[in-house]
Amino acid sequence: MERSRTFSESWHRVASQKIFLRPGVEVQRQQFRGERWIVLRNVLSNQFFRLRPEAYEFVARLQADKTVEEVWQECLERFPDEAPGQEAVVQLLAQLYHANLLQYQLAADAEQLFQRQRKRQQAEMGMRWLNIMFMRFPLLDPDRFLVRTLPWVGRLISPAGFVLWLAAIIWGGKVAIDNSTELMRQSEGILAPGNLIWLYLGMVIVKTIHEFGHAYFCRKFGGEVHTMGVMLMIFTPMPFVDASSSSGFRERKHRMLVGAAGMIVELFVAALATVLWAKTAPGVLHSVLFNMMFVASVSTLLFNLNPLMRFDGYYIFSDWLEIPNLNQRATGILKYWIERHGFGVKNDRNPARSRSEAGWLGTYGVTALVYRTVIFAGIIWFIADQWLLLGLLMAVACLITWLVVPAVKLVQYLASNPKLERTRSRAIAVVAGTVAALLILLGVIPFPHHFRASGVIQAKEWSQVIAEAGGEVAELLAKPGQTVRAGQPLVLLANPELALELAGAKAQKEEVESRLRAAMQRDSASVKPLEKRLESSVKLIQRLEKERENLVIRARHAGVWIAPGGEQMQQRWLKRGTPLGLVVNPAGFEFSATVLQEDVNRIFQREFPQAEVRLPGEAGKLASITQFRVVPGEQQTLPSPALGWAGGGDVAVNLKDQSGQKAVEPFFSVVGQFQSSGEVTLLHGRTGKVRFELPSEPLLPRWFRRLGQMLQKRFQF
Repeated sequence: MERSRTFSESWHRVASQKIFLRPGVEVQRQQFRGERWIVLRNVLSNQFFRLRPEAYEFVARLQADKTVEEVWQECLERFPDEAPGQEAVVQLLAQLYHANLLQYQLAADAEQLFQRQRKRQQAEMGMRWLNIMFMRFPLLDPDRFLVRTLPWVGRLISPAGFVLWLAAIIWGGKVAIDNSTELMRQSEGILAPGNLIWLYLGMVIVKTIHEFGHAYFCRKFGGEVHTMGVMLMIFTPMPFVDASSSSGFRERKHRMLVGAAGMIVELFVAALATVLWAKTAPGVLHSVLFNMMFVASVSTLLFNLNPLMRFDGYYIFSDWLEIPNLNQRATGILKYWIERHGFGVKNDRNPARSRSEAGWLGTYGVTALVYRTVIFAGIIWFIADQWLLLGLLMAVACLITWLVVPAVKLVQYLASNPKLERTRSRAIAVVAGTVAALLILLGVIPFPHHFRASGVIQAKEWSQVIAEAGGEVAELLAKPGQTVRAGQPLVLLANPELALELAGAKAQKEEVESRLRAAMQRDSASVKPLEKRLESSVKLIQRLEKERENLVIRARHAGVWIAPGGEQMQQRWLKRGTPLGLVVNPAGFEFSATVLQEDVNRIFQREFPQAEVRLPGEAGKLASITQFRVVPGEQQTLPSPALGWAGGGDVAVNLKDQSGQKAVEPFFSVVGQFQSSGEVTLLHGRTGKVRFELPSEPLLPRWFRRLGQMLQKRFQF
């Protein structure tokens, strides 16, 4: 053992103390990755503390008639290669002290015990308020009830119960597959206002069963469950149970089963709810069963099984890796790396026993930190979208928790931590240098700046060919794909009824004219009504003749006649207004991009912004566009359905709009002229992505500007 790891500047504080384990502390043994661990249980609080064997060798020798120095020297003599160093002993005694596992040979120790208990409770209460979205409120002790009912419920926790569980899962899965269409239809309204009450009711029922699953499995394997209550999960009351006594189980499979018990029970409930849902008619029971099925299957797999959140999946993952205290030790390995390699602390103890364990701990620590930050930010954003004031309060609380409190603790750590006694100047320099480097990197150094927008290629001259009169397609006068001139006939329609209507209108006109001539000679009072009737007949004839002329559909301008499926139009009856195809002039094309409001202003930060278009299916080929113009006013109708979700694009559209062109958010249409197409094939209606190149700019101003735009757009700040 290296001397630097053996001695500590804080040793004088504990060397002369006479400390020993409390008589009521229970000792258990566990195996992790082939290594033996010792678990100390505080019977009073039902909490557990894990020790490595070499650490327990030291703790077990602590007695009322020996000082810490004497015990440590004895360990050095007996186990010179395995005895913990002074720094490790100081940290170990501090942790055992705060866990109320140590006793002093002092008369006032009982008072100190209660003081430490009060401090621990105050610290826990402080953590609750800092973690306001997941506060817990213990209400009752369910242990007696569990003991009385375990003889009946415990029979299901057996091989026969597993067979029953598996049969139910298979049955429920088959019913779900058979009714998949109805399931998909009903799932579309899962967050509808009218379904929220049934969703919450189903969630409460399922989560209550979930927590009892943990409790019964824990009791089955010998654990105790003394706490059950309500947890505010994102301010939503949910049941919870404390089955942490399972962490003292010697068998790893028992610990993993207790962690998975809630999900096991939920999947069983989901299977039964699916079967009953399929056999019930629409109504209250039908809705509750569907929501129970949804909560017990989808939410369980997405949240409870996720090891990055400290739910069931975390404890299962920790036992599977055989790395106890995974989250705490992952934080510890990151701290160790920073202190050892950054601050130059040499007498620190590595929390990992091997390189593979260090890799798991470091990877988990970084991944969990990033994931939880993203999840909490998303939760705050969602709540602010529903209740603005509450979201702002949560954002302030989280900023204090994530930024202010850690910053204060960091300053205190750098100023007074004994571990940095010899390297304090280096630690301060490293922290200050890191902060300065980040500020320079993010706030001073300019980075390439661009943004992308979806768009569609459009010919400068094009028109849609529609049937301006109803009729049956008699003949295609122009073959689709050929070049046509302005006014050239494209399609001939036939409408015998139109000819009969025109003949009848002409006959009616002749009759009115005859009656008008007679009235002018005999009955002058009838002249004006007959003149108005004659005028109406003339207008009717003109309209019908116009429709007869429109039976010959002509090109409005020169171009290529495009009519997909034109050969299948023969003998089809077309209503007035039916689209038949396009006439596209291939002489010139432009790109119409859908740009959000926060981006459209940045296009004109440069006098001549540059942009390149990339089309799907043509990798490595780019087309340059310039001479941009912004169509005045916000728009919500896309230039092509292919840009929206319904057409395979990435622009969010209103799902109730059958045309698929109604965008959810308003946008600006920015039209650019193709400067050079290169090898890109320009076709009218072809979609692509345009990349606008903007002046280089540091990242921090961009992020602040984007955040301000989002707040202004979302909450009208």
